[in-house]
Amino acid sequence: MVRNPAPVDRELLARDPVDVAPLLLNKLLAHGRRVGRVVEVEAYRGESDPASHAYRGRTPRNGSMFGSPGHCYVYFTYGMHYCMNVVCGPEGEARAVLLRALEPVGGLEDMRAARAVGRASVPADEELCRGPGNLCRALGIDRSHDGLDLLSTHGNPDEGPRLLDDGTEPPARPARGRRVGVRAGENLPWRFWVPGHASLSRTPRALRDMKLHDCL
Repeated sequence: MVRNPAPVDRELLARDPVDVAPLLLNKLLAHGRRVGRVVEVEAYRGESDPASHAYRGRTPRNGSMFGSPGHCYVYFTYGMHYCMNVVCGPEGEARAVLLRALEPVGGLEDMRAARAVGRASVPADEELCRGPGNLCRALGIDRSHDGLDLLSTHGNPDEGPRLLDDGTEPPARPARGRRVGVRAGENLPWRFWVPGHASLSRTPRALRDMKLHDCL
């Protein structure tokens, strides 16, 4: 049960994404009644990272990555999926952490309804937020939320996603490995996850035969 969560400390996010990423594990992402606990993330280092959307500089699509820490960068990919990042590091440096998987902890009926659209059956609860595209679909996050401050209530908690802390500590020894679905910088160990969690998007064994589109 989630008790009295508060916005994540902005100072926690004002550092290198490789340092921020494991600290986001076990934080909460909320949108209205729907709440998930972060169990898998990936770090991206902006213009110094060939896998980052900001590697070649600022564009209309990636502009939110250059904002201040705690804001949201949402992009649309493969013509069908939204993916959400937490902007971190100093403003202007386009550093971010991609949220790859959540454990559903609140508003599961709404999540099930969202994930059931266009499907013959509803995914199991541990699969509702498995993968960056699925978690955005389950929580109702899309491009309209790009650039919002995740650490604000926006005046109304239903107006946008929020990044919250209920006091649950990140794992003392998070698992770590290479990022999923990238060619450039594919060997960098900048993916972090809660070891053995049922909602992970990919296990180390599953990575061996993965194709790029599978990461969503």
